[in-house]
Amino acid sequence: METIKVNAEQLRNLQAPVKTQYKDHPASALKTLTARGTLQGDSLVCQVQAFQGTVSAGLHPAAGGDGLAACAGNMLLEALVGCSGVTLRAVATALDIPIRGGTIIAEGDMDFRGTLGVSKDVPIGFTDIRLTITLDTDAPQEKIDNLVRLTKRYCVVYQTLEKPPKITTVCKSA
Repeated sequence: METIKVNAEQLRNLQAPVKTQYKDHPASALKTLTARGTLQGDSLVCQVQAFQGTVSAGLHPAAGGDGLAACAGNMLLEALVGCSGVTLRAVATALDIPIRGGTIIAEGDMDFRGTLGVSKDVPIGFTDIRLTITLDTDAPQEKIDNLVRLTKRYCVVYQTLEKPPKITTVCKSA
């Protein structure tokens, strides 16, 4: 996939009409994003419609899975990495902080006794998530610190994990 390089002025020009629209018509900024999965037969897999095709989500090997399907927990961490990376790049571009490259790693700790019902005292889900950002840049540390602060502030997935939304569930018969 070819990447598109933009500078600060180009980024501002790309975002200016959208920001103006949202300032003038706040309701137009409210969007509903949707993810869809399909269950088929007796399989322990959910076919998730992803951006570039279908992803088979299944049990993690620590929960009895065979490791052939994606683990939704890993997919959550991947979403955090993707969102953090895009946000960091956009903020760095807006602030004219040159970034030659880098890596973003998300690690999450989970005790599988919770999700398997082995122990009611063990939380279900991640108890700790660590985001490690390594940058190839000559920017001074105070600019890097501000970049990371703003990345955390504007990253949708980071903020959603830090301040979880209310979740409602509806189950319908087909």
